[in-house]
Amino acid sequence: MEIGKPTWTSSSFLLYTGGFTVLLAADGALAYLSTQDGKGALVAWTLLPLAVLSALALALRGRSWIAAGVFAVNAVVVWGVFWGEVFDWFGWTPARSSGPFDGFNWSIWLIALLVLVAAWAALRTFRFPLLLVFVVVPVYYVITDVVSGGGSWSAVVTLVLGLVFLAVGSSVDRGPRRPLGFWWHVLAALTVSGALLYWWHTSETDWALLAAAAVVYVFVGVARRRSIWTVFGAVGIFTAATHWTVEWTATPFSSAFKPPRLWVPPLAGAVVGFFLVVLGLLAARRRDAQPA
Repeated sequence: MEIGKPTWTSSSFLLYTGGFTVLLAADGALAYLSTQDGKGALVAWTLLPLAVLSALALALRGRSWIAAGVFAVNAVVVWGVFWGEVFDWFGWTPARSSGPFDGFNWSIWLIALLVLVAAWAALRTFRFPLLLVFVVVPVYYVITDVVSGGGSWSAVVTLVLGLVFLAVGSSVDRGPRRPLGFWWHVLAALTVSGALLYWWHTSETDWALLAAAAVVYVFVGVARRRSIWTVFGAVGIFTAATHWTVEWTATPFSSAFKPPRLWVPPLAGAVVGFFLVVLGLLAARRRDAQPA
């Protein structure tokens, strides 16, 4: 299955923006209808955008590959919404819990399976890389929900799956399906980051560990030739720097007795900026040293 690679152009920007705006409009319409009619009527109304989006995806398949793929993604999303409304109508929706992985959520597993099947069929039909997300995320959710019961154990499973996604993405990068590798790396970075944030978000030591992990992300991006890891790393560095800047700027009772240290933000910004430049120079040297 040959996978195309979307390129960033004025045309692709407009196609993505317009297509997803249509999805938001459909979601808003369904939200409005949910306040006007009963659950059975809402299920019927959901079939309308599902049919329209599916028809548009098929009609545009031979004309605009990106437009067809965007509408295929929209159709998969509405497909999941449709089955969620059906299950809610039948009273199969699980009761609210304290976390996404708490309890026995067989109905959500079934919806995830239905979304996975639809996304896989759409991926084989349209060969649009973004559809991979709707194949992998249901798998991640079901595995994590079955194996764990929430809390730290779910974070462990999430971290393990994130490393698996990284390994799969690195493998895919070496073959003809390299455009799919981007989304494997996005999902890997998201899951690994989510697990680390779950464990490290309170003490100063935690923030130092997050900053160190962010630097590791940068070099993973260089080594794997996937800049998405570098983007996540830069965001992590900025997040940790912002945390420390806020702490160091404020002083106890600063508003009444002691002014805040307003010199800290520009100093911190300069330090972070120069640090990123140094990382960029190191990344460039490593990239130039690697064989093409």
